[in-house]
Amino acid sequence: MELTLLLEYGWVLLILILLEGLLSADNALVLAVMAKHLPAEQQKRAINIGLLLAFIFRIGAIFIISFLYNVWQVQAIGAAYLIFIALKHLLKKHDDGKEKKVRSYRMTVAQIALADIAFAVDSILAAVALVIALPDTAMGNIGGMDAAKFIVILLGAIAGLIVIRFAAGFFVKLLTKRPSLETAAMLLVGWVGVKLLMHTLAHPALHIISHDFVEGPIWNTIFWAVMLLIALGGWFLSKEKTEVQSKEH
Repeated sequence: MELTLLLEYGWVLLILILLEGLLSADNALVLAVMAKHLPAEQQKRAINIGLLLAFIFRIGAIFIISFLYNVWQVQAIGAAYLIFIALKHLLKKHDDGKEKKVRSYRMTVAQIALADIAFAVDSILAAVALVIALPDTAMGNIGGMDAAKFIVILLGAIAGLIVIRFAAGFFVKLLTKRPSLETAAMLLVGWVGVKLLMHTLAHPALHIISHDFVEGPIWNTIFWAVMLLIALGGWFLSKEKTEVQSKEH
């Protein structure tokens, strides 16, 4: 590969890793919120299964991206699901703490899998949109895509999974230490659902919202500004769990 081409691919890879890091932070937060109610051992297992599923779905999405690109319903279901679980949590009245503990481990893993599918599609579509403009190479094809482009997307996906691995653990510890922060976390989950909804509405098959707007600086600035406001508001309004509460828990 020529030096200029190598530098071009390297620059796009760097941008993609940063992009995947941001997109994966959403995934990690949702994974942490879903796994938080489980006992410590099952919690860790659920997160590891979530990571494995995220990896499988992302790799699978790279191979069938030409098909997934036309199936906007996948993103629509993911968006509806995230908004649903956020509203369900925020609108429910006082819930019995023990009832949360009884929630099925398998059901939690299934919920994580559904969220992972939605995030995999969103992540890979964003990666393909970034990489597709790169010139083809003489490396051949993988999965119907130029091999060099495939490798760049794969490396970006792996970087995203590394972010999920560490961020999910961090979010679980944070939510355990500050239980009242879960309301803000659910608001963030709902807002992430809105982001997926926006991408769905901008899909070429629907074209209800301009794709350029959804991918442009105005919407992205609004999205991250709201994320930051919710996170800061939740942090300053939440209280740290006391030792007495920890023993009761």
